[in-house]
Amino acid sequence: MKKSLPSAADRLLQLLKTRGPQQASEAGKALGTTAEAARQQFAKLASNGLVESYCQSKGVGRPNQYWQLTAAGHGRFPDTHSDLTMQLLDSVREAFGEEGIDRLVDSREQKSLETYGQELQGAQSLKERLERLAALRTREGYMAEFEQQQDGSFLLIENHCPIFTAATSCQAFCRAELSLFEQVLQAKVERTEHTLHGARRCAYTIKPLN
Repeated sequence: MKKSLPSAADRLLQLLKTRGPQQASEAGKALGTTAEAARQQFAKLASNGLVESYCQSKGVGRPNQYWQLTAAGHGRFPDTHSDLTMQLLDSVREAFGEEGIDRLVDSREQKSLETYGQELQGAQSLKERLERLAALRTREGYMAEFEQQQDGSFLLIENHCPIFTAATSCQAFCRAELSLFEQVLQAKVERTEHTLHGARRCAYTIKPLN
């Protein structure tokens, strides 16, 4: 059976999730349609509570209208098994305290390190390791991508966090991921954007060790 293509509305939601607020003209160009067609789709999504608009001035002239995801719009991108995860975390915390949570996070980090290490085995350059890591994280639901900066460093971007609810309860997950990236990439890793601090996405600056 042929797989159906995503609708224009789904593509717009994906665009806002991965690229942040957009003008109708920008969205239309990205989708290969007109600004007016994109504006109409945004209006339909707004009526369903999935997007909202705001105006921003840039110099002289009329303010520009931008569209962004609402909380309901972000909710269209799943937080993997969030209810079950929270129940398990609460049970571990109740039975074993914070020490039990730390042991759980450490165990998850070690298993991820083994899996990621196998996936990245044989990658010779930092760029190649990043390519494999981004592909792996995307399969896990993080909508990951990376880009090279002018100074030669890299920016790893994760447009979605499928464990966001768990991370709000236990930020050790985020600390463990930072350590995990440093080990498998064999590089210096600094988190520069963080969804737990209100950012739209998580982003990491990656630099070689020497």
